[in-house]
Amino acid sequence: MPGLSADDGALGGARPSARKTFFRRLGIPTPPFHTVDSHAELETALKQIGLPAVLKTRRMGYDGKGQAVLNDPADVEAAWERMGTVPLILEGFMQFEREVSVIGVRSTNGTITFYPLTENAHTNGILSSSIIGTTPDPLQTVAETTARRVLTALDYVGVLAIEFFQVGGKLFANEMAPRVHNSGHWTIEGAETSQFANHLRAILGLPLGSTAPRGAAAMLNLIGSVPDVARVLAVPGAALHWYNKAPRPGRKLGHITLCTRDDQTLSDRLEHLRAILSAP
Repeated sequence: MPGLSADDGALGGARPSARKTFFRRLGIPTPPFHTVDSHAELETALKQIGLPAVLKTRRMGYDGKGQAVLNDPADVEAAWERMGTVPLILEGFMQFEREVSVIGVRSTNGTITFYPLTENAHTNGILSSSIIGTTPDPLQTVAETTARRVLTALDYVGVLAIEFFQVGGKLFANEMAPRVHNSGHWTIEGAETSQFANHLRAILGLPLGSTAPRGAAAMLNLIGSVPDVARVLAVPGAALHWYNKAPRPGRKLGHITLCTRDDQTLSDRLEHLRAILSAP
């Protein structure tokens, strides 16, 4: 859904307002935002940002949890009744064209490398798919420049992900995660070196592995229910990763990676996999 993040709270407890203030300090564009600690501050924030907007908790929010979309005054009061007892942040609702993420890796010696920019889709605020094609994304350099500033400013070591909203030809930083990231799971089979292997290389001071993709690739999250494993694995290029969790609505139970030589084949097989996942 436009304006909503799949991984609020991705800094392991750091406030979204702190992250966005950090982005702004580095000259990185973000959606408009205002911290909210009282009803009066909410009214002030609404005057500055306007509606529609998104009200979020500043801690413990992820996968669409701790968020409310505000379209009219009635939404505001209902959200305040539900969420007003904890620190909040109000963000402008952005009508973005795409949500994308970049996975960067920085080693102990300062060497930095990046994976291809990934296009993400969400269902009910939860990441449902991440896709890369065989043609380099025109905003790859913009995303890398932004991520390099963050990695360098933090003197960071390991894998870090930044999620962006694309509006026109501009990227607005929404969230960042200092860890291997769900949108980078396609790298397990789809890249020369997975994000997991490169994280270990980075923190051990070993040479970073190639981040080159092996073709077109995608990741589909398994949310809430178990698919027909045999049908999934019958799709050429598909691999199933299971988290050994009990099924529960809205819970990530695992993911499928899919790798093909070209974009059209990837699209066709993704359609087939989605049909399998939606089957009763």
